[in-house]
Amino acid sequence: MKKVAVVTSTRAEYGLLMPVIKALRSYEDENLRVELIVSGTHLSAEYGGTVSEIEADGIRIDITIPVSVSCRSAMDISGNQAEVLRCFTELFEVKKYHAVLILGDRYESLAIAIAAGNTGTPVFHLCGGDTTEGAIDEWNRHSITKMSYIHFVTNETSRQRVIQLGENPERVFNYGSTSIDNIVRIADLSKEEALLSIGMSYCKYALCTYHPVTMENDGVDVRVREFLEAICCFPEIEFIVTKSNADQGGSRINELLNCAALKVKNLHVFASLGVKRYLSLMRHAEFVLGNSSSGIIETPAFHKPTVNIGDRQRGRLQVKSIINCGEDKESIRKAICVAMSEETREICGSTESPYGDGKAAERIAKKTLEVIRSGQIDLKKQFYDISFEVK
Repeated sequence: MKKVAVVTSTRAEYGLLMPVIKALRSYEDENLRVELIVSGTHLSAEYGGTVSEIEADGIRIDITIPVSVSCRSAMDISGNQAEVLRCFTELFEVKKYHAVLILGDRYESLAIAIAAGNTGTPVFHLCGGDTTEGAIDEWNRHSITKMSYIHFVTNETSRQRVIQLGENPERVFNYGSTSIDNIVRIADLSKEEALLSIGMSYCKYALCTYHPVTMENDGVDVRVREFLEAICCFPEIEFIVTKSNADQGGSRINELLNCAALKVKNLHVFASLGVKRYLSLMRHAEFVLGNSSSGIIETPAFHKPTVNIGDRQRGRLQVKSIINCGEDKESIRKAICVAMSEETREICGSTESPYGDGKAAERIAKKTLEVIRSGQIDLKKQFYDISFEVK
């Protein structure tokens, strides 16, 4: 029997992996087992206990691995990585998976990739080749690329970067982003339904997520204050904010958001919204605000404007409907005004996403099964050299 593992540690990566899990499991039989491993913030009440969202989606969970998600210091992050490395090495030693699917760039994913390497488990990596110069995710992502055997990238620019990193083009596949699959299939709540599901009535609103800029180690309080002061400039708009992830500084951001929600009337803070509700709210929002990758990848596909704050997402492939701004109140305020302008609305209407056609998951599933069934995986990879001229 062939055994494939899919690992999810956060709400964000689960949303992107969900269509892949479903596509792979459509092929399950006596010769194929697709196991879902759930860990990280999914199992933490502080971050919304989002394992319940997976259960609510009716997706079978095969293994849960509780680990620390404390993120107040560098020692916390390193300690978490060490725990993940130990736990997943033990698991992979026992399970002997024919492949493990890992998405993205988080520090847990890096530790899982190392565990896979130490146990000779082939890594099939999703979303490699992107760049996010303001986050330590940049290092994690490219490191995981070099540990991976198969690469499923989301756009042509990222495919070229993965090849530039020395990976054989025959193992790099641009099938698009599964986020577009989700937009096509599950973002179907009406505006009234989506708002009612979070206890709000019909209104004009913006959808927001603000994460720490992990390549800048200080100033969290100042950045969040500027973000909140900019929100207060628009009392006619309700701001629906999802809490930060478990990066270093994320806990502090969430504390500040919780305190602000008690004072700012048009601020509504949620630990997690779930994929269907989050994307449905995005579909009907006036604009998306913050520094999450969802503002870069998903939002343009809805023909909605994005106000992208600061450097966290710098380097990602962007379209014209994305308005980049600084982290100070006035820059954010001006960018929001641009986002709400008629000119920007016209730009959004003609925007086409560079992240695929909504059929990524099925292609990823078919290629995964083709590769593992071939029996020809050789982890002794050769570095793929390309011709170039140094100037």
